[in-house]
Amino acid sequence: MAIDLSVILPVMNERDNLRALIPRLGEIAELFHLKYEIIVVDGGSTDGTREAAAALGARVVPERRRGYAGALATGFAEARGGYLLTLDADMSHDPAFVAKMWRARTRADIVIASRYVRGGVAYSDLSRRLSSYLLNGFLRRLLSVPVGDLSSGFRLYRREAIAGLELTSRNFEVQEEILVKAWAQGYSVAEVPFTYFPREAGRSHARMLRFGMDILRSAISLWRLRNSIASADYDERAFYSLIPLQRYWQRRRHAVTVSWTRNAGRILDAGCGSSIIIQSLNNAVGMDYSENKVRFLRRYGIPLVRGSAFALPFRDASFDCVISSEVIEHIRYDEVLFTEMKRVLRPGGMLVIGTPDYATVGWRTIEPLYGLLQPGGYKDEHITHYTRARLTEILERHGFIYEEAAYILKSELIMRFRKPEAERAPLKAPAPMRAATA
Repeated sequence: MAIDLSVILPVMNERDNLRALIPRLGEIAELFHLKYEIIVVDGGSTDGTREAAAALGARVVPERRRGYAGALATGFAEARGGYLLTLDADMSHDPAFVAKMWRARTRADIVIASRYVRGGVAYSDLSRRLSSYLLNGFLRRLLSVPVGDLSSGFRLYRREAIAGLELTSRNFEVQEEILVKAWAQGYSVAEVPFTYFPREAGRSHARMLRFGMDILRSAISLWRLRNSIASADYDERAFYSLIPLQRYWQRRRHAVTVSWTRNAGRILDAGCGSSIIIQSLNNAVGMDYSENKVRFLRRYGIPLVRGSAFALPFRDASFDCVISSEVIEHIRYDEVLFTEMKRVLRPGGMLVIGTPDYATVGWRTIEPLYGLLQPGGYKDEHITHYTRARLTEILERHGFIYEEAAYILKSELIMRFRKPEAERAPLKAPAPMRAATA
């Protein structure tokens, strides 16, 4: 029997609260006619918590490793539902609110009960409320995740959003780790305004100072992830970057590419990533090899395909224009890359291709600096180095006709070519191509 909802409750000596909470969760699930299970992950209770939970129909499992993060990981591994709900067992998370979260499940892959969006309120003591608010604001800016309440543990997950996540946290910092890693894989997040009240019974197991230090340590590794091209929204973030050079670079690339292609007819952006270019074009199909980036772009309603530049998944002469922006330097050199671009273009169609020009002093200077400022970014991913002369020779050998070129700070090259109306003679054997692996 398929289970709709798995409720995961990490606990430590919560017998009295569970006696009130579990029946109320069951009432909410039955209100929506859900097939559900309640998983109580016990961290070594001594007050009869396990016996009380089992008597109320919950499945009780011991933590597989110590700490709140270990309890959540245990619950995720045990859960069988299509959706997974996590909340505190101390009644500070009102079970009646689950109804709002369930109704919001179609809005995003992860739904958060949020204290820090408009309509959300936290009724805790001033020092705790202020420290939580400031910490969430700091993390939101540092990790560039557009979520107000990163530390809320009251969440509803679509199973796919957390499947396969490698969690390294020990305690409550796991909340940020889950959210950042899921966001980096392209999953979406929605916040529902929530009013928080302190726990009704028992003693809190959170210690704010320790909690804050654990989060700060975790944030360092998460910051590296957010600034690597592994993050699904890397290109979109760069367009709005607070770093002036990065923002200028992205916007100049966008201005040149979109101005050349906006009236070009049916367009393929091959290797679109999460760039604003594909978001700006009205008759374009985006293609990328990364499922994470394709997943991220789906929220914008763009026609998308996952595919390889070595075998474009389209029929011959399908497009009036092909864009290949900042793609070819990331993959090994192969003549088929250019053969495929030509194949899917109609006769007379336009090719716009962009890549760093390694013959320029500008790029040879900028790339090491970029690698220092953005570890894990594009510098480490450039495995094939092109120059303007070499790229022109390749494309002209494939029969393309050169039309125009533009540079960004005399470093990144963007060129426009045209596929001829009639075919030329067969290609000559290609000259060897220098590859450099970072």
